[in-house]
Amino acid sequence: MTTTISAAPATMTETAPLALDAFIADRQAFWGSFTKFTTYAAGAIVLLVILMAIFLV
Repeated sequence: MTTTISAAPATMTETAPLALDAFIADRQAFWGSFTKFTTYAAGAIVLLVILMAIFLV
C-alpha cells in the first residue's frame, strides 16, 4: 500500500525570502527584549548594592 501526497512541496526560492524576513524580525524582537531585561537587571543590582552600602555599613 502506497500513500501519495497531492500537493507539491514548495521550493526553497518560494519560501526563503519570507522565512528569512520573519527570522530576522524574530531575532530583532528577541534582542530588544533581551537588552531591556539586561538593562533593568543591571539597574536593580546597582540599586541593591547602593542600598546594602547604606544600610549594612
